[in-house]
Amino acid sequence: MLNKYPMWKNLMVILIIAAGAFYAIPNLFGEDHAVQVVATRGAEVSASTMSTVNDVLKSKGIAVKRSELENGQLLVRVNNGEEQLIAKEAISEALGDKFTVALNLAPAVPEWLEAMGGSPMKLGLDLRGGVHFLMEVDMGEAIRKMTEAKVADFRTDLRAEKIRYAGIRNGAKGIEIKFRDAETLAKAESFLKSRSNDMVFQDKTVGEDYVLVANPSETYLKQVKEEALQQNITTLRNRVNELGVAEPVVQRQGAERIIVELPGVQDTARAKEILSATASIEFHMVDQKADVQAAMSGRVPAGSELYQRRSGGPVVLKKTVMLTGDHIQGAQPSFDEYSRPQVSINLDAKGGSIFSNVTKDNIGNPMATLFIEYKDTGEKNADGSVKMKKIEEVISVATIQARLGRNFVITGLEHAEAQNLALLLRAGALIAPVYIVEERTIGPSLGQENIENGMQAMIWGMAVVLIFMLVYYRGFGLIANLALTANLVMVVGVMSMIPGAVLTLPGIAGMVLTVGMAVDGNVLIYERIREELRNGRSVQQAIHEGYGNAFSTIADANITTFMTALILFAVGTGAVKGFAVTLMIGIATSMFTAIVGTRSIVNAIWGGKRVKKLSI
Repeated sequence: MLNKYPMWKNLMVILIIAAGAFYAIPNLFGEDHAVQVVATRGAEVSASTMSTVNDVLKSKGIAVKRSELENGQLLVRVNNGEEQLIAKEAISEALGDKFTVALNLAPAVPEWLEAMGGSPMKLGLDLRGGVHFLMEVDMGEAIRKMTEAKVADFRTDLRAEKIRYAGIRNGAKGIEIKFRDAETLAKAESFLKSRSNDMVFQDKTVGEDYVLVANPSETYLKQVKEEALQQNITTLRNRVNELGVAEPVVQRQGAERIIVELPGVQDTARAKEILSATASIEFHMVDQKADVQAAMSGRVPAGSELYQRRSGGPVVLKKTVMLTGDHIQGAQPSFDEYSRPQVSINLDAKGGSIFSNVTKDNIGNPMATLFIEYKDTGEKNADGSVKMKKIEEVISVATIQARLGRNFVITGLEHAEAQNLALLLRAGALIAPVYIVEERTIGPSLGQENIENGMQAMIWGMAVVLIFMLVYYRGFGLIANLALTANLVMVVGVMSMIPGAVLTLPGIAGMVLTVGMAVDGNVLIYERIREELRNGRSVQQAIHEGYGNAFSTIADANITTFMTALILFAVGTGAVKGFAVTLMIGIATSMFTAIVGTRSIVNAIWGGKRVKKLSI
């Protein structure tokens, strides 16, 4: 029988549209103003923390809508933006500097709907707002690291060439290399110049002090700064990817600054913590001959340095770095056999070779893992830059039992810290510290205006289309209008279902374009039905031929547009990608609603019946 769908096909259409509507519903509930609390290194957000926060807010007369403690983070929802600001200040003062307190907007989706997987679609920076960071690279630290590496290279090269020197140090005027006579100095200068074209050497001999001073050339300094900036941009991009932020912006500004924009980010506190963290690790051998008590009183052996263990107590390590975090290829948090947190490390080939040789020659000797982190002190240097504090802690000391290769583990960490360290090591260490010179939350005012303008454009555009279809195609126009409405609901539902999808202002433009494209398919079908009726076909034959013959034309048009959108998504960034996402989703859903959805309704109303005249 013509124009009759089996029951399973009708049920499939209903279920698909119902699923789209279900996942679109969370967008109706809006958002709550919230304050987010995340523990920094060494602290923990617990039930007592939540109790303290609730008590503080109660004393300030701020009503708490809901407090949620999940995954070591506390989210406190309040009634409005004014109370949110007061709550942030009060919580920050009560908890101190061991916690990061940040403003947030939390979806107001009911718990039962959230438990079933319902969540609103993420909005881009131009609609919902988000976090904007302006970060500055500490170029002084990048240059210091470069000169320290050069000092180590000079020592190695001079020893390999058997040129004796009295001392090498990084002084105020540059790298100073002292010799016992002029002849050795001249030989060393000639040799080092042939090995280090990027350094400028000067003979600074005064009397019996034979000193050769090396400084980086202007070209090399510029190169070091450029590499530091580019490497940090790459690392920050990797960290943003680890955070799972969709359509982020990470780009340079000038010679020393980086802009990071995180649209629609939910976890602003963690984003700030991860982006500004400068964590790295180094492996040093423990100086077993050193007297720890003497070192604590200031008598540290030459070539060694005193550090503090995280677990408590001092330890003397040799200054020579056996291995750095630069050779780390992979890092994953895990647990040992006693359920204690650890980080499983995977080295690259060069790092594995170095580590294998180091451990082979030191079996039975203790080796320490040194954790290095830079923290913003909140103070300013004389030049106006932010003063950074270098924190160095020994997180573990283990005796080398056997020769190790490319895989090993680091212990001595808290669970949250193991997670963060693994993330930072995977993303790569920052080549120089970065500090936030400007942090801005893009407020909802501009975003709300964009949303209102975009919604007005969509409403007016859709209203014109609906009226036209209803007047021109009558009953069939009403069916097309139902399909068009279902299409928009499904687009919103699919956007809400996809974790990485973000709706931007160009995305709204893509949805408006989808409205026209969705109804275009129905226009082609209806005109074909009219043509078949004019040619003398029966109503049932006209409907059958109209849907059957128009399908290839609709498919061709939509597939070519879909391929174009796919290319835009692949090569585009930011606004272009946001437009492409909604366009691709809109094309897929409109094909379903315009062809399958309307056919299902038409079949249910007119299919298999004796009909003399169609309302078309």
